[in-house]
Amino acid sequence: MAKSVKLADLAAVLKVSTVTVSKALSNQKGVSDELRERIKKLAVEMGYRHPSTIKKADVSGGYNIGIIIADKFLEKFNSFYWQMYQGVTTKVAMKNCFSMLEVISESDEENNILPKLIQEQKVNGIIVIGKMKDEYLKMIKEVSTLPTVYMDFYDDKQSCDAVISNSYLGSYVLTNYLIDMGHKKIGFVGTVLATDSITDRYFGFTKAMMEHGLTIKPEWLVEDRDTKTGKVEIDSKKLIVEEMPTAYVCNCDLTASYVIKCLEANGLSVPKDVSVVGFDNYLYPGLCDIGITTYEVDIHEMARFTVSTIIKKIENKNYKSGIFIGRGHLVCKESVIHV
Repeated sequence: MAKSVKLADLAAVLKVSTVTVSKALSNQKGVSDELRERIKKLAVEMGYRHPSTIKKADVSGGYNIGIIIADKFLEKFNSFYWQMYQGVTTKVAMKNCFSMLEVISESDEENNILPKLIQEQKVNGIIVIGKMKDEYLKMIKEVSTLPTVYMDFYDDKQSCDAVISNSYLGSYVLTNYLIDMGHKKIGFVGTVLATDSITDRYFGFTKAMMEHGLTIKPEWLVEDRDTKTGKVEIDSKKLIVEEMPTAYVCNCDLTASYVIKCLEANGLSVPKDVSVVGFDNYLYPGLCDIGITTYEVDIHEMARFTVSTIIKKIENKNYKSGIFIGRGHLVCKESVIHV
């Protein structure tokens, strides 16, 4: 049947890449006029339908919405993204639409392999959850004309519609809370520039420290992850220093739980010796014995706005929402004491 023809089918006949085929059909640069005409002619002959012509999924009027997540975000202890994914799928279903998940492997991301949901024209729009490599996002934007919304990150290198948490304000609030609790020697745990959210949280921490005239010592800035794989690891030699801070601001609750374990393994008690705060208010059960003071992200609000935006973009190709910043609030638990 005509609707089963995919980009890969056209590419196989002409012995070119699916990226080349997609560029030709979308009138993108990088394809010669001669090859572009050959591709368009073959598409007509084989009955290829461009994604923009795909009708609603069924008579009930729903759209097929693709959700793309990098494999590195779905490790056992990084299940905050599973929670975010579940929030999105719930909102999608409430709109009488259908969601389709594709997990992108490290290899596919590294080699710019176009997601199958896009290659096989299965969806009307795409939601990308979690920051992926700049080149990969750029490739998707150049090749695909599908409406797209980013969730939990934004791309400052290109115009985009995105839904993010208020990382900057949240970290600022957490740091001020520690200062109100008497802490003046405060460190930050997070690999700055690894993700937009970690960077924003670092700047929120920095602003609060500067406003109170407090020194940010280089030895109190500790990295927490491998920038390539995203795996969280805490180096005890970096965390445990001669002059210890009285508190650490961690970029997420998962990192905070690792910091607490590392401190306790080195004979320090939390919060008696060192107070610790996190971010997200979500932690895989069993990872930490005490409640972590944190900044809770309103996932339901983020999911609602993300789904609402992608549907509006599907129905109106000219619709732009820009960057939406979700709300959050401080959640006080057991990991902080007054000094």
